[in-house]
Amino acid sequence: MTPLDAQAIADTVRWLERAVIGLNLCPFAKAVHVKGQVHCRVWPGDDADGLMQALLDEAQALRELPADVRDTTLLIAPQALADFLTFHDFTARAERRLRKAGHEGELQLASFHPRFQFAGTEPDDMGNATNQSPYPTLHLLREASIERAVAAVPDAADIYERNIRMLEALGPEGWRALDVGPHAGGIEPGDRT
Repeated sequence: MTPLDAQAIADTVRWLERAVIGLNLCPFAKAVHVKGQVHCRVWPGDDADGLMQALLDEAQALRELPADVRDTTLLIAPQALADFLTFHDFTARAERRLRKAGHEGELQLASFHPRFQFAGTEPDDMGNATNQSPYPTLHLLREASIERAVAAVPDAADIYERNIRMLEALGPEGWRALDVGPHAGGIEPGDRT
């Protein structure tokens, strides 16, 4: 692992611990993180084809391991897809490729990006922060794990709205204070270092 790969993973884990788990944006994340069942891989390239193949490889690897060993995978792409709309288009293609590869009904894909923006929102809308990670990141989740987690949380359908309210109350200053972006002096999304 290169020092840049290690930094991208450290930045992503800091975001996971401080924002996703710390703010309880995803009430299902803490348990798998504490148990060491979150696998992080860095895709060091800048090409979409290589990233697509890495995603397919990680999907297959996830399915080959038991959930108690690896429940979920974060594929981090610090040097690829810096433009959010390009990333968004890539994610749609990736979902189709995962279906064609036979992962439908077994795995789901979630996406996170430093410039994530929900349709119909302004770039600085605090609700976008729910999906803003330090680097472009593709998250592979097991469908069975999602179903178990949702069944265990009585009001799982309300998570998104609760997150929006909480982030709006936190505000931009509170979000910046979490320090969940790329490490100072580290990789900036899209850098080719």
